[in-house]
Parts: sequence; C-alpha cells; structure tokens
Amino acid sequence: MPRRINFINPFGTTAYDDLIQETLTHYAMQDTQLEVTHLEGCPADMDYFYPKHMVEAALFEAVRKSEEDGFDAVIVGCCYDPGVMVSRELVNIPVIGPFEASLNMLSFYGRTAVIVADHVKAGSQMKDNVKLYGASDRILGLDVIDWYVKDMVLDTSAVAHDVVEQTAKSIERTGAEAVILNCTIIAASYQKFLMDGGEPAPFPILNPNLMALGMAETLANLYQKGNYHVSRLGYYGQPKDPHFQAVTEVTRQAWRNAKPNLVSSYIAE
Repeated sequence: MPRRINFINPFGTTAYDDLIQETLTHYAMQDTQLEVTHLEGCPADMDYFYPKHMVEAALFEAVRKSEEDGFDAVIVGCCYDPGVMVSRELVNIPVIGPFEASLNMLSFYGRTAVIVADHVKAGSQMKDNVKLYGASDRILGLDVIDWYVKDMVLDTSAVAHDVVEQTAKSIERTGAEAVILNCTIIAASYQKFLMDGGEPAPFPILNPNLMALGMAETLANLYQKGNYHVSRLGYYGQPKDPHFQAVTEVTRQAWRNAKPNLVSSYIAE
C-alpha cells in the first residue's frame, strides 16, 4: 500500500515548492507518494517571530486537512519546526519537524554536530530548540551564512558555495563530527548542488529535508500497520470534556471563517 506524505512548505507562497520537489522527490521510496504543498492566508516569510505565529495558525488547518484527505504523515518544511508540537495534539498521523528529525538521526552519522543556519535571529531560535530537544551536549556550536530564504531561491548556487565554505570552517572551529544544515532551503540549495555534480564534503552534512522524509516514511509505514500511536496521556493530550472539545472546534471554524479575508490580504507570490 503506497504511503502518502505531505511536505508542507509553511509559507504563504509557491516560491519554494519547485526547489523542494526537485531535491526531495528523487530520494523518496518507490512506494511513497510525496506531495509538496504550501499554505494560503498567511505571510510568505517567517524570519521574524510575529508573522511566524500567523503561519502556524494556517498550518494547523493544513495539517488537520492532510489527515482528513488520507495522508499517512506530514512534514512541516521549516527548521523552526513551527507548530509541530501543537499539530501532534490535533491529529493521529505522524507530524515531522525537520530539525527534530535531524537531531534524532544524528547518531547514525556522528556523535556530535555543528549547526549551520541562515542568519543570526534564526540561529537564536535554533539554540532554544536544541535545549528543547535535549541535545545540548551533542551540538558543539552554531554558525550562519547570512542569507534569507526569499533570496536563496534566486541564487541556489551561491548559497551552496557559502555552505561548502562555512561548513568546512565550522568543522575546523568546533571539532564536530558532522554538520546539520538548519534551514530547509539552505539544505535544498546544497542538495541541488550535489545533484548537479558538485563534490560532497569530506564529512557528513545532514539535510533536514531528507532526515524528515526518512522519518516520515518510517512512521507512516508503522501508522499504516497500526503500530504508531500518539500518547494522549499528557503533553499531546486531546480534550475529553465537551466544553474543551467545543473550544477546539469553534477555534477551527473561526479560522475557516476568517480564511477568505486572510487569503485576499496576503498576496500569493
């Protein structure tokens, strides 16, 4: 039975869909149906935290709709891992954050890593996420290449050049055994460079898109076979009381009611 996975670019724009499709589909298993989608009715950028929260509101509906449409797993395609924890409260299918997946996969590549992110503000958020995921002892540093995603898609080869240069410096500076590229578009730019014949680095560089895809395929397979269950005993608990169940559904309906106005407010790119 084919496993259906929705890779959601959590941006209110189509600008990143083709790049992710090009650099990710090739690595999916033969019986994986991978779809790359994006959001509507939210900002096209979330490099700053305020618009990020608007993106998450749109994302929650997209994740719930993915489950209703028969997807077996969802990847939230940003290394902020926006809305991942909340989404796991909302649905029973696996919801994968690329950064969390990369940290979980790290031990198969090396014991320690250095993070290479897009810019300083993003790096600050990633430092918080490292603590949240309990990986502080294995991440030996963080560096940035000073790019924003809106510019990366315009010159992926230049991004890849900066990745090659910075990762070598980061490994030398920290003594880490591997690199985690901490932006899905940085990773896609570097993957395109490799697919076009670029020479791989002499140390592991973890692509969070590929890490997320591998984890999504594994968990989707378990989900299909009835062996993946989100614990509802605590952190991901769902409301049982009719009052809180109603609050959840009213919240969803409020989003649906507001969406037409939001879509017209945010011009799709």
